[in-house]
Amino acid sequence: MADNNAGKVQDQKNGSQISGPLTGVRLLDLSAYIAGPYGCSLLADMGAEVIKIEPPDGDNLRKYPSTLPSESRAFLGVNRSKLGLALDLKQPDGQAVLMRLIKKADVLVHNFRPSVPPRLGIDYDKLKEVNPRLIYCAVTGYGETGPLKDNAGLDQVVQTMTGMCSMQGPAGGPPQILYGSVVDFYAAALVAAGVSAALYERERSGLGQYVGVSLLRSALTMQSTRLIWAEGESRDAFRDMRSGGVTGIHPAGEGYLYLSANTPHFWKALCEKTGLKELLENERYDTVKKRNQHAGELVPKLHQALQAKSALEWEALFGQEVPCAAARTVEDMFDFPQVKAENMIKTFEHPKAGKYQGFMYPVKFGRTPGPEPFSAPDFGQHSSDVLTQDGWTDEEIAKMRSDRSVL
Repeated sequence: MADNNAGKVQDQKNGSQISGPLTGVRLLDLSAYIAGPYGCSLLADMGAEVIKIEPPDGDNLRKYPSTLPSESRAFLGVNRSKLGLALDLKQPDGQAVLMRLIKKADVLVHNFRPSVPPRLGIDYDKLKEVNPRLIYCAVTGYGETGPLKDNAGLDQVVQTMTGMCSMQGPAGGPPQILYGSVVDFYAAALVAAGVSAALYERERSGLGQYVGVSLLRSALTMQSTRLIWAEGESRDAFRDMRSGGVTGIHPAGEGYLYLSANTPHFWKALCEKTGLKELLENERYDTVKKRNQHAGELVPKLHQALQAKSALEWEALFGQEVPCAAARTVEDMFDFPQVKAENMIKTFEHPKAGKYQGFMYPVKFGRTPGPEPFSAPDFGQHSSDVLTQDGWTDEEIAKMRSDRSVL
């Protein structure tokens, strides 16, 4: 018997749910960890029916450390609005199920190393013969060619390799990791953008195509402002975008406060509201460049003034006159007024994890807002439902379950 989530997807097919821009698109998600899976969730947000296909051992992200007892917090966060199907692609019946799904699919996403798909019989050259309209998106660490093409791609490895960590650390200090899987999540956005663009082009040509997204490309895309090397420049030319000076995070009487005062208007407001009018009148500090040059003089005075109030009090006092934000925890976002006003948090229900709050609706569409999101699937939760909808009989499904081609 189909569960509520499968019913929601069936309702979406029948048109009783609100349509999204990609309603009617069927996507097979063979990816694991973050970049590929979250890219597929972004496409699910837009209305695509996403079937997450996991191997017998499941997505490795399920095994990551988590304070939740029954499921990985990270897995729940990057796999919303998917049907869960577990297949053993090393068995003939598992392969047969996948090939039947591919014939009817619009999109396939995976994050295998380039050498793996040919071994599994799912490389693009083979699958385009099965389904010429298939959009085939491969998420790799370093791309399809070159000496690193078969290396595993890991977010923080790529960060360190591409200069992000060196730029993040203090001048003259050690490199620092940017936590939060920033490269993975940016790659996920490129997956959603690349697949959407390929679907749009298919409407004109009638043909699918290969779409390649790599963590290396993602990390360098994120540094486009830095990746400019003019002819004649030295290797150590300053390439960071930080304005320096008073711009940054500062300690307040309680908590920490980010401040940006790059324009004359913002600098004037900051000096007046902190009682540092003498800085405003000093020509040594009257430009962003000068304030950066004399940060050693300015910042201690600013820190002393900020001790008079808490970070939240300064945030309220500065309002829109000085760009700022009190440093909050991610937990604060669940009931943050602007987040609630924008309807970004939903209560989901999972078969094992129970009720949990999570993010939804990263993009707004006025006329086709998309279906109501639902929880990440339990392992193999919708295997029978997906196969039944695809034409397999109960007897065939039972046989495949018995030989563990389907789990």
